[in-house]
This record gives sequence, C-alpha cells and structure tokens, in this order.
Amino acid sequence: MATQISIPSMTPISGGGIPNWVPTEARHYLSHVEMGRPIRALARSADCHASTILRQIRKIETRRDDPLVDDALETLGRVSRNKMIINKDKMPMTQAEKPSMPDDETLTREGRRILRRLCETGAVLAIAAEMEKAVVVRDGAGGASTRTAVVDRPIAQAMALKGWIATNGSGRISRYYITAAGRTALEQLLEIESPRGPEGFAEAQTSFQGQSYDEDEEATPRGARRMRYNLAESPLAALARRRDKDGTQFLTDNLVQAGERLREDFELSQMGEKITQNWERFLTPGGDGAPTSFAGSAPSAARARVASALAELGPGLSDVVLRCCCYLEGLETTEKRLGWSARSGKIVLRIALMRLRKHYDETLGPGSAMIG
Repeated sequence: MATQISIPSMTPISGGGIPNWVPTEARHYLSHVEMGRPIRALARSADCHASTILRQIRKIETRRDDPLVDDALETLGRVSRNKMIINKDKMPMTQAEKPSMPDDETLTREGRRILRRLCETGAVLAIAAEMEKAVVVRDGAGGASTRTAVVDRPIAQAMALKGWIATNGSGRISRYYITAAGRTALEQLLEIESPRGPEGFAEAQTSFQGQSYDEDEEATPRGARRMRYNLAESPLAALARRRDKDGTQFLTDNLVQAGERLREDFELSQMGEKITQNWERFLTPGGDGAPTSFAGSAPSAARARVASALAELGPGLSDVVLRCCCYLEGLETTEKRLGWSARSGKIVLRIALMRLRKHYDETLGPGSAMIG
C-alpha cells in the first residue's frame, strides 16, 4: 500500500475577508451578486464605466460552468455573506464557520509547486466532485501515467479562478491543463522568489537550484548569471521517454516513481517554517550524510525522508539524484560539474534510482515510492 503524503493545509481566510489574490472582476461579481451593490456604485468605486463592470460580471458568470471556478465563487460568496452578518450583528465568527480558502502566501507557495508540475509534457490536474484533493498526473512511455503531485482542493479552486488552469470538458473526473496565464504566472513566481533561491534552502549550493545556466554566458557585474527556466519538463521526465537499443524503456515506471517521490518530499520539506537545512553535505565526498533528527510536522517528516534517502545512496549517487530529480539540473550540466565523461550521467542516474527504489521498499514498504 502506498504511503500517504500529507500536504499542509492552508490557512483559512483571516477575519472572514476576501483574500488579495481574488481577481478584480471576481470581486465585482461577488459585490454585485452576493452583497447586492449596484453596478453604477461599483463603477464609481473602480473609477470606470458601468459597462466595464457589467462585462466583468457577465464574464465571471459564464465561467461558472467550470466546476472549480463555481466552487471557488460559492465559497467566496459565503465569505461575503458572513462578513455582512458580522458587520451587522457584531458577532465574531467561530473557526468552524469560516470558509476555508488559501491565503496569499499559501497560494503563492503551492502555485509555484503545482504550476511547475503542470508545465511538464503530458501533465494534467485531475479532480472529481467527491475528491478533497486533486492530483497531477503525467503521461509516460507506453501510455503509463505517473502521479507527480497532490494538492488541496481549495488551492485548485483558486488556481482555476485566477485562470492559471482550465478544463476543456466536463465529466465525472475533470482534467485541467495549465494556461498561457498560468505559465506567465509561474515565471513571475519564480522571479520574485526570495534570495534563498528557487528551491528555498538557505545553505544549499545556489549554482544549481532549479535553473539551468548557459555556461558560455557572461556573469553580470553582481556575479550572477542570466537564467533559463526549462518549464517544459524535468530531466527525469525527458529521460523516461528514452529507450534502449532493444526498444525497452531506459527507465521503468517504478524507477520514475522513485525519483518523483524524492522530488515531492523535497518540495514538501520546504513548506511551513523557514528552512536552514544544509543539503551540501550530501554533495561532498566524505561528508557526514547521517540523517538529522526532525520534529514530527509534515515538512519536517519530508526533510527526514529526503535526508535518509540521500544518506543511503552515499556520495556520487546522492549527487546525481539531488541535482537531477530535486534541483532539476540537466544531465549534461551535472556531468560537467561532477567531472564525469559525456553520457555517463544517465547510467549513474539509473543505478541511483534503482538504489532509491530499493531504499523506499525496505524502509517504507513495497509500493511506497508512489505519490499518493
């Protein structure tokens, strides 16, 4: 049975108010439909013509055919109605009565994680009406699918309302794809990340944290190189499509799942409190790779799993999986940085994934490498 990975729940909307991430047109829609404000009054507040507000309201109304958008508006509508009741009766709302929607910080963090997954070739976000969580799955070689991420339903609702994801049909299971607006949003989210680097580890080596660099490009006066983000797919996903001379997959599905499990734990480990975990010790031959004792929270547990896996692999193997699976560094760049011969990285990576899969089976149980 696959081990369940817990995603930290989002912070409820504080004070029963509308979060800042809600688009302007959705705010106007809620003000008109839920709070009964006239269109002309909204136009005066927004300093625009009444026809502009009317078009925005009609646009949002047509989007309610999307299940996630409809759910998001329903939840935000309850927020608006509760706010009116609180203002009228001066009665505070209990925690149980507060509609659960993500705050701005949570949406930024989760949006960055999920949008990167949806940029990978063949990736979709799937969710059913009765599901509390959505899953991101990616089509692999031979028609097989790999689950690469799990996300709380309110996060998916917020992403749909902002237009970052969209569905092209309806059914028992809705499938969402990243939109052009979602790709633009991801680029902006990656650009505004803190100086810790895109993967968020304050003491980790910053030269290979989630971006690929042009080795021939000149450094800027501040010593930083211009970055190229490969938003299409991870190095592991690209390698998974390759085949040996006999036509068999170079990486079997269970090896891909092991690498994706490590990456998911790596990303989960960065949530919550500020992270100061130093992963450089796993990239230094002879370094102390013993796992650290962590607290019992979901991010801490994920950090413990990553540390245990990397310590088990040891120098060399831990280098290649951490760089390629977690930091998303390309194989050619990894080979250059480690001083390996050309085209040897994929062989070492396959051996590392075999060891990683064995580690998960022995420590967490058979099938535990799957994200669920």
